[in-house]
Amino acid sequence: MAARVHSVNVGAPRDGIIKRPTGIDKRPVDEIHVADPGPKGSGGSGVAGDAVMNRKHHGGTEQAVYAFSREELDWWGVDLGRELAPGTFGENLTTAGFDVDGSLVGEQWRIGSSVVLTVTGPRVPCATFSAHMGERGWVKAFTARGRTGAYLSVTQAGTILPGDEIQVAWRPGHGITVPMAFRAWMGDREIAQALLDTRALGPAGHAELEGKLARRTR
Repeated sequence: MAARVHSVNVGAPRDGIIKRPTGIDKRPVDEIHVADPGPKGSGGSGVAGDAVMNRKHHGGTEQAVYAFSREELDWWGVDLGRELAPGTFGENLTTAGFDVDGSLVGEQWRIGSSVVLTVTGPRVPCATFSAHMGERGWVKAFTARGRTGAYLSVTQAGTILPGDEIQVAWRPGHGITVPMAFRAWMGDREIAQALLDTRALGPAGHAELEGKLARRTR
């Protein structure tokens, strides 16, 4: 089966998950338009109409779009004993026949006829994600699995529809996958330094990881 977009998903602000509204609960729509939203803090989602309520920690150029595979949702569905609809993990793109977690940091995807997205790094689970899932020990379980899906920046804007083909347009030579980058974020100093040395991260991600590594080595 060719790698393709299974579903495109957008979140509206919803109450009842945490104390303030959140856009993590995303639902399938007919199409999405993606573009660079600008820096974190001022920019929200790279998907038009997609709510990012906490702009201090989410959204912006390097977290413009979030992708997760249908196959990985199915794995979790078996593990949790319940069906997981597209968008359940807060992803904007649910892929099919495509190994999101096999991607390299800095890799570029061409989607459909015009859109180009660049892999910027892993998703780090948070308390909002845990509350949304409603599973005891969720952050620990998701971290142990280590297949987080990928954040992406928008290199070339356009419209994405379900069924659009996904092609890897370019891969860097450093070999650092999204799960490896996640381990760097979670404390692996050796991988963190290797990732910093590649300069594959965007400016915000590089600065954040550099700060984490400096604090660990004090």
